[in-house]
Amino acid sequence: MNEQAPSPIQSAVKPGLTIGLVTLVLSYLAYFVDSSYLASGYFGLVVLVLFFALIIYFGKEYRKEVGGFMSFGTAFNFSFFAILISGVIGLVGNILLFQVIDPTLPQVLGELTFESQLEMMEGFGQNPDSLPTETLEQMREASASNFTLVGQLKAFGFGLIFYAIIALILGAILKKKDKSLDF
Repeated sequence: MNEQAPSPIQSAVKPGLTIGLVTLVLSYLAYFVDSSYLASGYFGLVVLVLFFALIIYFGKEYRKEVGGFMSFGTAFNFSFFAILISGVIGLVGNILLFQVIDPTLPQVLGELTFESQLEMMEGFGQNPDSLPTETLEQMREASASNFTLVGQLKAFGFGLIFYAIIALILGAILKKKDKSLDF
């Protein structure tokens, strides 16, 4: 009987669920410890590094499962669908956090993000006080809108492009050609 390896899409479900739940748990832990961590660039960087490490780990495990070799297309499909599943879990979890658990959180995080933008402007030598009041208010509203339901859905839509780019990079990292077939 010829045993066929599972498809990359089928194999991406469990890693996608795992990565999504791990990042969601980290987000909820950050919220319960100090919600300002959710607006911190450092927290985002830690989650991103962990995310990449997990996807590479699971990708290498899948490559072993299919015989130690994997084409770029297979590696891309595995990575993209694992990231997509993880992203859907994160989206649902964040919507739950921002809309049900703590509906005031989007405004708080929006204000923290706005203040962070002003500090960054000052760091680059720009005086935020020199900007028109209307511009500052637009920046404040844009910062807060990123954490609303519509803002989260919009970010997920744009995130699909980012997911594809990450999957391309991961596909290049995870692919491994069987050189014994070259002659």
